[in-house]
Amino acid sequence: MTTLLLLGIGMQEVLLIGLIFLLLFGGKKIPELMKGLGKGVKSFKDGVKGIEDDIEMSDKENKDKKAQ
Repeated sequence: MTTLLLLGIGMQEVLLIGLIFLLLFGGKKIPELMKGLGKGVKSFKDGVKGIEDDIEMSDKENKDKKAQ
């Protein structure tokens, strides 16, 4: 079988982890957990984009100063 993320995790292990996750948190909590995880990932992406924008603006300002 194929491995997941080159960590040597096969489909059987993924299913076992999913089953344990389901047993621990129950079917009703999983959507809430995934929603929270999604918000966290979105927040992280927004933060990274903000930093990239700041760096880009800084580079533009440095180029403008050198041109004068």
